[in-house]
Amino acid sequence: MGQMIELTAGDGHKLGAWRAEPSGKPRGALIVVQEIFGVNSHIRSVADGYAADGYLAIAPAFFDRVERGVDIGYTEADVARGRTFIPKMQWDTVILDAAAALANVKPAGKAGVVGYCWGGTVSWMSASRLPGLSAAVTYYGGGITANSGEKPKCPVMSHWGETDHAIPIDGVKKFLGEHQEVTSFIYPAGHGFNCDQRGSYHADSAKLARSRTLDFLKKNLG
Repeated sequence: MGQMIELTAGDGHKLGAWRAEPSGKPRGALIVVQEIFGVNSHIRSVADGYAADGYLAIAPAFFDRVERGVDIGYTEADVARGRTFIPKMQWDTVILDAAAALANVKPAGKAGVVGYCWGGTVSWMSASRLPGLSAAVTYYGGGITANSGEKPKCPVMSHWGETDHAIPIDGVKKFLGEHQEVTSFIYPAGHGFNCDQRGSYHADSAKLARSRTLDFLKKNLG
């Protein structure tokens, strides 16, 4: 079980973060990037899960730049509210906040990033723009295909849903053709298939994707 801490970004901005420590010596460090719903109970549980697997995990509250302590659920109203934060986020400050999280956990060893939904795009951008990462994992990042010109500086694994209403599969296939260096998987599921609090949860796909993610992290982080 983790706890909330405070980070300070390079520009002086202070943001919250959920930090979960493993029971023994860390295998490495992992930044867990939220969906559009903030650092809610699901993202906290994801970070706790990676800590149970041996990683020092941290989930920064990126939306603190706009509104502090965003923690919402999955109703239609929640989804509509969550979407309003995205246009207010700027990549330069997103990377500053990710860098603050990385600095906090870097003493644990090699560091990676894993993100879901909006966080999947953050993971992709971080692989290109955040120095010091040894691995990046993206889950159904809606903005990845629009940012296919980024050049990752660490190994990347990507997970996609074949029936994702928010990310057309044709766009995904085009991206994969442009980035054959990315280890990619497409699942018989929709958007948000990893989240067990959402109606789109697909247990088999989530289990397989997590297994592949852990193998990838062990290979690249330890």
